[in-house]
Amino acid sequence: MAANAYVLVSIEPARTQEVMDRLNAISGAVVREVLGPYDAVVELEAGTAEDLTEIMRHRIRPINGVTNTITCLWFSNI
Repeated sequence: MAANAYVLVSIEPARTQEVMDRLNAISGAVVREVLGPYDAVVELEAGTAEDLTEIMRHRIRPINGVTNTITCLWFSNI
């Protein structure tokens, strides 16, 4: 069963482009810069929820300039 997530990302304004470049480098991520309470929405797909957790812990949250994330998991049987 595939695991999917939308990750809402808050970014320090001075680092927006740098963070967007790093997010776009994540394999399988679809990244959109948005206006509103969050600065980017990242759509992720991985094999398991544990794989998504690893991406969050090691690829997204450690990026300099990321100030906050909210992860919305969804699962697909397809």
